[in-house]
Amino acid sequence: MNDMIQPAARQSVAAIEVLFALPFADLMFRAQTVHREHFDPNRVQLSTLLSIKTGGCSEDCGYCPQSVHYDAGVEKQGMLDIDDVLKAAKAAKDAGASRFCMGAAWRGPKQHDLEPVLDMVREVKALGLETCATLGMLKDGQAEQLKEAGLDYYNHNLDTSPEFYGEIITTRDYQDRLDTLERVRQADLHVCCGGIVGMGESRTQRAGLIAQLASLDPQPESVPINLLVQVEGTPLAGTETLDPLEFVRTIAVARLCLPKSFVRLSAGRQQMSDAVQALCFLAGANSIFYGDKLLTTGNPEWERDQRLFDTLGLTPL
Repeated sequence: MNDMIQPAARQSVAAIEVLFALPFADLMFRAQTVHREHFDPNRVQLSTLLSIKTGGCSEDCGYCPQSVHYDAGVEKQGMLDIDDVLKAAKAAKDAGASRFCMGAAWRGPKQHDLEPVLDMVREVKALGLETCATLGMLKDGQAEQLKEAGLDYYNHNLDTSPEFYGEIITTRDYQDRLDTLERVRQADLHVCCGGIVGMGESRTQRAGLIAQLASLDPQPESVPINLLVQVEGTPLAGTETLDPLEFVRTIAVARLCLPKSFVRLSAGRQQMSDAVQALCFLAGANSIFYGDKLLTTGNPEWERDQRLFDTLGLTPL
């Protein structure tokens, strides 16, 4: 499955590094200009993420407290009951979310794992919400089953650049991720694909991640940019914290390179001040995860987000 998605050219990475190096005001102006060409700058898409199966994952992703390889205080929990999922989905819709995302800590779902998820997708879709799932690597035919059940988006992040990937994960390789993305596209599902910054990568490696995302054809409809949430017990706990303005630069460069994608502020918002989040929206972010938790880590409370939206004059899509 190597023909459809090819690694980004090195000169693309070099060109993206040039964007990163622009004076801050110039970068923000360019990103805001591109953003306004494709989106209403005062509208933000709201998504809510629920962990439907927590912990016990066999992967060794260095950032993840759900891995069986680390003692990060996350208890393994089985699949949620569908009634609990629907209760959470209804609450998310009532709070203004338009998309409901379901995440399960698997390397990839077995067929008996997938069956209850298909039921969840059908029922959440019936509530009038867009549906999204992140279940790990997909086998042939599984994306088609999710599509038939009513799934709108499948999330599968690249995490980082190919050059840095092996420093973060050893239990799967980069091509495994690209293969799942290809299966998702072939099933005519929308792609949600982004990465994590602040894991100790260089600016060149951050540029490499954005180059990879921009090289996907077509580009992902949704691009979550996560700021590492450091969890004690994981290998990346203690990593030097990324400068907030470098994170804002990353959002701006993502907007320039992915002009028609929704760029989502995802994990790490709890550590950001309102001022930094405001700069991210100015840089072209126009989607957030909305709710009190992202899988196993905290997220700003609904009330704080609502106050921030009111202050900035932002409204939900």
